[in-house]
Amino acid sequence: MKNQEDTRTHDDTTVVEQLSNAEVTYGQLELSVNGVGMRVAFIQREGPLAPAVFLHGFGSSKEDYLDMAYRAAFSRRPFMAFDLPGCGETLCDDLSQISIPFLVDSTEAVLQRLGIQRFHLVGHSMGGLTALMFALQNQDRVLSFVDIKGNLAPEDCFLSRQIFTHPSDDPADFLRAFLERTRRAPSFASAFYASGLPSKVRVGAIRGIFESMVRLSDEGDLLSRFLSLPFPRMFMHGEQNASLTYLKRLGAEGVELAEIPHSGHFPMYSNPVEMWRRIDQFWKRSEASSNGPNSLESQTEVIRS
Repeated sequence: MKNQEDTRTHDDTTVVEQLSNAEVTYGQLELSVNGVGMRVAFIQREGPLAPAVFLHGFGSSKEDYLDMAYRAAFSRRPFMAFDLPGCGETLCDDLSQISIPFLVDSTEAVLQRLGIQRFHLVGHSMGGLTALMFALQNQDRVLSFVDIKGNLAPEDCFLSRQIFTHPSDDPADFLRAFLERTRRAPSFASAFYASGLPSKVRVGAIRGIFESMVRLSDEGDLLSRFLSLPFPRMFMHGEQNASLTYLKRLGAEGVELAEIPHSGHFPMYSNPVEMWRRIDQFWKRSEASSNGPNSLESQTEVIRS
């Protein structure tokens, strides 16, 4: 009688070996951005293909994307994610300086230190807005952009606009009330997301982040600027966001729309299987249509610091 391992196909064995050998590295970078000292926490994996860079949303962390390391479809894909200033394990000497432009500059500093030149860009919510502003300034470096419900219009400020609609002079009080409203919101994964806010958010960073998100969403002409980007773009949203007024325009102007079922603002929590499936398909189509950026393997491989 054959043992269990004997029934495994050669392809299955190869995938298991690839996943086992694809080491994920946790690291920290000492950086100064616009005169502000930081210790940035990041995760990274090397590989032969064009890398992916992930920017998480407000109140989230780099670990939102770590599952990529254990999915066979991405076994050869390098990636990097880091905790944006004001969130997760990243430490920042002056939280009052944090805003979306500061997060853009921080992203550039991290990429420069790690030697990441050209890559697939993925951003969620606050990270989607940060990714958009970065991409506008670095169009020759971005191979594709997956925008997971990042801000494109004033209607997207359902979280950040609370800094104005529910003001408080005490940032800790604001966060407590924000958490309570969020966990009671009737949307997929909202309560789960809220449960992590106390450990993932620095209260001193909230005002600067939220105010800059609202200002850019109201005045930054983000939708037109997103549509102007020259590389493949996907806009991903949960089925609970299917009423967004700009979706039809995005589809009509060449943006791939990915509606994730059984999901709201947080597809990485509510339906990660479908989220990763759509990202995998999008990257494959993007690379095929551009004649395969993997011919640039030696130029695009993530370099371990």
